[in-house]
Amino acid sequence: MSAEQVIEEIKALPPEERERVTRFVLEEDDSWIPPEFKQGMADIAAGRTMDLDEALKERDRP
Repeated sequence: MSAEQVIEEIKALPPEERERVTRFVLEEDDSWIPPEFKQGMADIAAGRTMDLDEALKERDRP
């Protein structure tokens, strides 16, 4: 089945079923999320971040 066929099948579903399909894709398939975003989220979870105002102050210090 082609992507176009799948899309047409989804379009033909009632709204509640389209919602289920959408939720499934969003929750189960993260291939649409850019790797840079995933890395940023991992950095945040690991505590490898810094307050933006503090970073700017450090950058501007002589």
